[in-house]
Amino acid sequence: MTDEATTRRNIPVRVRVILVLFLLYLFLVGVKALESGIKGFGEDFTDSLFSGVSNPIAGLFVGILATVLVQSSSVSTATIVGLVGAGTLSVPLAVPMIMGANIGTTVTNTLASLGYLRRSSEFRKAFAGATMHDFFNLMAVAVLLPLELATKFLSKSAEALAGFLGRSSNVGFEAPDSPIKAAVKAPVKLLENIFESLGAGDTLMGILLLVMGLAFIFLALAYITRNMKLVVAGNIERSMNAVLAKGGGVTAMAIGLIMTVSVQSSSITTSVLIPMIAAGVLTLSNAYPITLGANVGTTVTALLASLATERPEGLVIALVHTLFNISGILLFYPIPQLRRIPLFLAQKLAAVAEVRKSLVIVYVIGAFVLVPVIGILILQ
Repeated sequence: MTDEATTRRNIPVRVRVILVLFLLYLFLVGVKALESGIKGFGEDFTDSLFSGVSNPIAGLFVGILATVLVQSSSVSTATIVGLVGAGTLSVPLAVPMIMGANIGTTVTNTLASLGYLRRSSEFRKAFAGATMHDFFNLMAVAVLLPLELATKFLSKSAEALAGFLGRSSNVGFEAPDSPIKAAVKAPVKLLENIFESLGAGDTLMGILLLVMGLAFIFLALAYITRNMKLVVAGNIERSMNAVLAKGGGVTAMAIGLIMTVSVQSSSITTSVLIPMIAAGVLTLSNAYPITLGANVGTTVTALLASLATERPEGLVIALVHTLFNISGILLFYPIPQLRRIPLFLAQKLAAVAEVRKSLVIVYVIGAFVLVPVIGILILQ
């Protein structure tokens, strides 16, 4: 072993932990820069996209595409709630959009897994960790959307719950940023101010933020895994997975929910899991319920957004979002055979992707961009 390698291994664990925390922060800044860069291509895009829909299946594709483009289900669902609350969009058309947003939000952690493309074994675990979220949300939509279109059970349940909860039309506020989210936004805002002072227009600024965001994400991921393997060794790794396994899915779901409410983004929660799965810190089966808890936690943003709307329909569609995610968990998770389907499919896809990496790009672009665009064009 070289002196340089020995020195790297002799770095104190405390220093490595601080470095990992900094890299996680850099990773989150990259995700935020990516989101801000996409927004730079036009702030009114999602509004115009949502309001022009007249077919429920097209609405599903619009929800997917809009969320992929803004890289945040919180943004797209809050927009949907605002449009419904303003009377611009009806609840029946908004329901499939909400479901589409749930699918679209999984693209962020799928992109995060691409940081491991050059390291096959880590990539296989990371890609499986990302796509299990894809498969679960696809399964939930495949069952619950036809059921909703036939029976309106989600919207009727949400209406009943909204009536029970009651609300005052003069209640309205903007949800404050969490300390973590504020800290992540600060350097991105600084970059925006620097680019603006240099005379960059919205489009150029968007491109620059996109490039920098991707650079931050891939740089952070490259070093997070390397350090995590040394920080979280043997006994600690086994203990962490044992605690999650003993507590069952409920404990892990609670962790995912709390993390997502804290950072106000399921994309951040699930993306942070990717380097942990790739490094072997978390097993796939223990990370799985954390992502389901994140699905429920992200609905808090829509619920808060509904408080700023004047019409009760805003609260109804926000509750639909919550009920949809809870229903998906209740439908699949309690039955072991159904629970394992997303894990099985994700592992199979990851095994293929490890061998034929070109298929990864086809999967991401096809599932999250081409299929939604073609669906919208055909059905509109």
